Amino acid sequence: MSDIIQTDAIIVGAGPCGLFCVFELGLLDMKCHLVDILDRPGGQCAELYPEKPIYDIPAWPEITGQGLTDRLMEQIAPFNPQFHFSQMAEKVEKTDDGKWRLTTDMGTVLEAPCVIIAAGGGSFVPKKPPIQGIDAYEGTSVFYSVRKIDSFRDKNLVIVGGGDSALDWTMALEPIAKRVTLIHRRDQFRAHVDSVNKMQALRDAGRIDFQIGQVKELRGEDGQLSSIGVLDGDKNMVDIACDALLPFFGLTMKLGPIAEFGLHLHENLIPVDTEKFETSTPGIFAVGDINTYPGKLKLILSGFHEAALMSRQAFKYCHPDAKLKFEYTTSSSSLQTKLDVK
Repeated sequence: MSDIIQTDAIIVGAGPCGLFCVFELGLLDMKCHLVDILDRPGGQCAELYPEKPIYDIPAWPEITGQGLTDRLMEQIAPFNPQFHFSQMAEKVEKTDDGKWRLTTDMGTVLEAPCVIIAAGGGSFVPKKPPIQGIDAYEGTSVFYSVRKIDSFRDKNLVIVGGGDSALDWTMALEPIAKRVTLIHRRDQFRAHVDSVNKMQALRDAGRIDFQIGQVKELRGEDGQLSSIGVLDGDKNMVDIACDALLPFFGLTMKLGPIAEFGLHLHENLIPVDTEKFETSTPGIFAVGDINTYPGKLKLILSGFHEAALMSRQAFKYCHPDAKLKFEYTTSSSSLQTKLDVK
């Protein structure tokens, strides 16, 4: 299979703990590929509370979820991790040569000696809007994420929502779409102020349409939308041409396909040991909120500790004949070279 991507470690989840795994594994010369259902790094920190202060990160009296994500991305940059965003880890299986093969719902296939599950509380899945008959259009003209921007070229797009995702994609898709209409139940938004200002500038310039109201009707045939009906603030039904509908109503957490990986689970969490943070299956590890063990604390800093110990055992799977040497970044010239310390 020529399309299989070979690497040293596969990390499921690109939240803070998954990102710090890249750092700890990188110090041991292990290359990482990360899979995340979101379209950006940061996990819950970046998606659910990017501007919410966090007060218990060592050396940072206060830092936002997005700020922590940015610092972690800066820290792991020397190791050049590869990200597979907007994809769900769907299947994990053992290969004949003892590696793990992970396949995503987008058909990406990765192979590595070890897999690290850093999926927080599980996979983010979109909240579906309560619109009658929406199931018939899902995947053909109703989409809960943008995986290929060009697939929306020259189409009448309707984006629904008032958060960062809705506004970000309104601005990103406006240049290629035939027309973009943003729908929200009110003229107030939960997005960054800068994003709101930019969206309003596009609206004022006539480059996008904005409609206050709620989507109530979907019209089309064979899974393809042609228009939608929106109940506006005055309780009038407004017809809007629509080739593709993008509802961004937020996300919820589910364990998802991880439950089918063949691991022992306890109350939807993955039990691990406290020496290596390895699961019941050799070569598969779990760090962060997804794991459980006696005395577990669901803190980001705990996940960082787990990543450090996990990396030592993961190294043995990747380099079984090599001797692991413990070094400090403060005194090791070889580690400082890896980190591009000037």
